[in-house]
Amino acid sequence: MNTQFESMISRRRARLMGAVLTSVGFLLSAGTVGAAENWNLANAYGATSIHGEGNVVFADAIAKLTNGEIKVTVHTGGALGYKSKDHFDAVSDGAVEIADTPGNFLGGIDPFMLLSSLPFLAKTVDDARVLMDVAMPEYEKIFEAGGQKVLYASPWPASGIWAKKAIGSAADLDAVKIRTYDPSGTKTFKAIGAAPIQLAWADVVPQLATGGISAVLTSAEGGVTQKFVQHTPHFTEINYAVPLNFVHMNMETYDALSPELQAAVMAAADEASARNWAEVVGRTQRNYDILKGEGGIIATELSDNFLQDLGKAGGAVLDEWLAKTGDRGASIIAEYRKRTNN
Repeated sequence: MNTQFESMISRRRARLMGAVLTSVGFLLSAGTVGAAENWNLANAYGATSIHGEGNVVFADAIAKLTNGEIKVTVHTGGALGYKSKDHFDAVSDGAVEIADTPGNFLGGIDPFMLLSSLPFLAKTVDDARVLMDVAMPEYEKIFEAGGQKVLYASPWPASGIWAKKAIGSAADLDAVKIRTYDPSGTKTFKAIGAAPIQLAWADVVPQLATGGISAVLTSAEGGVTQKFVQHTPHFTEINYAVPLNFVHMNMETYDALSPELQAAVMAAADEASARNWAEVVGRTQRNYDILKGEGGIIATELSDNFLQDLGKAGGAVLDEWLAKTGDRGASIIAEYRKRTNN
């Protein structure tokens, strides 16, 4: 972990401790008020994913900070019947109080939500953090317009390519049926000759098992949790993107809370967020170790030609996104590049 990132985590933990102490003080002075709140949190990904684990951190922190006045039940693996693309409407309608959703599944709500998964824009955790900080006010506006509050956002490890064979060039992807997770990925891989298919997470393993797809764009994390090595033993590290998940809550439910309980919810959110951002740093190597132990093959060195082909395809997607998002997109990208020198 680099010094800049360590410093960021230390600052977040300091702010978190202040929020926790303030919240606990409020609750002790106010006492228990009203009936207990029982909320459900929907997540389409597995319990052992970085976000599934973070949801448990969040739920445990809320229970502790509110002395059990708020209980959050975490439902991973799509157990409530919602896919990620359903989460925005489900939370907006109050069908579920909270959801944990990849931002790229919300591009149909607003194309701005595709920002964190734009190809080859933010390829490291540090860059992804800067991009999130710059864009968060805009993200919050989008969720607020849908009657929701952003509690926190945190990253996946960088996306790569899982495949049945080694992928070392654009030619290796020619006509390969590869799962992508949003329109940006679909356009990027189509541009380099693949046959991309946009699929929800729950549909990926069934399609691999039946031969509907033979490759997957996702992180090493995603593939390890779902035992992709059984179908696609090769993982190519292309650092495509470090996409964000958003934990968002029904605004009416949040607004109905006392200020003391709202403070507790946000303190718990800070705790889960800090945990996920710290955890993601070492997660890739851990997943690589697991993958190797299961017989997987990892490629981390790419040819200059392959990098150029990927970059060209990704650049066209960024240009299209900028055309759709106008000045707000351009201002975010400009500020991000100013802060990162990318």
